[in-house]
Amino acid sequence: MNVTVENLSPCKKLIRIEVEALKVDETFAEVTKGFQREARLPGFRPGKAPKEMVVKRYEADIKEEAKRKLMGEAYRKALQEQKITAVLSPEIEETQFGQGQAMQFVATVETAPEFELPEYKGLPAKRDTTAVTQEDIERAINLLRDRQAKFDTVPREVKLGDYAIVNYTGTCDGKPLTDIAPTAQGLTKKENFWISIDPKTFIPGFAEQLVGMKAAEKRTINVDFPADFVTPLLAGKKGVYEVEVVEVKERVLPELNDEFAKSYDAENLEKLREGVRADLQNELNVKQTRSLREQVVDGLLSKVKTDLPETMIEQETRNIVYNIVHENQQRGVSKEMIDAEKEKIYASANQTAKERIKAHFVFNRIADKEGTRVEQMEVAGRLQAMAAQYKMPVDKLIKELEKNDGINEIYRQLLQEKVIGLLVQNAKIEDVAPAAKA
Repeated sequence: MNVTVENLSPCKKLIRIEVEALKVDETFAEVTKGFQREARLPGFRPGKAPKEMVVKRYEADIKEEAKRKLMGEAYRKALQEQKITAVLSPEIEETQFGQGQAMQFVATVETAPEFELPEYKGLPAKRDTTAVTQEDIERAINLLRDRQAKFDTVPREVKLGDYAIVNYTGTCDGKPLTDIAPTAQGLTKKENFWISIDPKTFIPGFAEQLVGMKAAEKRTINVDFPADFVTPLLAGKKGVYEVEVVEVKERVLPELNDEFAKSYDAENLEKLREGVRADLQNELNVKQTRSLREQVVDGLLSKVKTDLPETMIEQETRNIVYNIVHENQQRGVSKEMIDAEKEKIYASANQTAKERIKAHFVFNRIADKEGTRVEQMEVAGRLQAMAAQYKMPVDKLIKELEKNDGINEIYRQLLQEKVIGLLVQNAKIEDVAPAAKA
């Protein structure tokens, strides 16, 4: 077998392969025997039909099977001999094939990038030593109280901190706001709209102008839409609102006592505070671990300068763009808004794709060097956890994952987690006070 390799780019090679005629004929003979053993032709017992009749009946199938077998074996042998690591299936172009002659074909293949693995142990990282304070606990307790707040209707004027239920219509230069911004229907007219009497809510300057109003009272309110307003077509313009207060609501928080604690399954208020402290500490621990992981990964990847397979980048970019668009659609973002940001979405996705692919190759090199492997039981454990999360049988989840190479993706994720854990374990970590951290 003759093999020549041409570099098309740093991560793409053109491999020309020629298989000698003798090997081609031997493979044809081998495949023909296989067909002869399985052939079922009228008048003959299985496997007893003459070779000539089998060849005549299955000529096209025999040729296709021989070609598949020869190409597969020759391609794998060429990669091994030339020490080429292919990362995707090759593009094959057949140039010559038939009995009695050498087989010739060309394989265009994307290859793994070549780079020198930098020192990955002792990477610097800073660990934030922030601790849970009593103020943090009380703030969290107050958030729990907020969840159980009641809103009582009160026969008095609106005050800061209240909630008001209002009807309103908005105009600009005497025209409905929708004439200027067609998508701003909610800003143009609403009935029984709840608004917090807080300067930071809704349209700046709107809520505080309700202070002093009573139920059934009407008032004209003037606002200036900010330059960075969420509806760009209204940004910088002046709006006029006709507002009627329907009801004034006072927010009433539950009393902070043992009964309140029991509503959150705590034995008493002291136990609730202990539970809150533990939850906040867990959050800090997760945040701290995430920060360390990000620091060592960023530090490692910044040391690696290499070209990456273009097709892998394109495929990963498409996947990321699809996920971004799908998530935005789920959140109710319109197609028009997504289209308006498509260049930014693509650029961001492309950069993320490059980072992920570089990390993939670097992590794999480290795993090979360290002998890091993912065991089948670890994959089974992850599948069990995912099945519980999605509330579906494991076998059904596996079938769904197999449709999109999902099982291999779990292997990759677990391997990556192990490598990152190794990086953190061997990192040079400096504890820093919050104020001293950059």
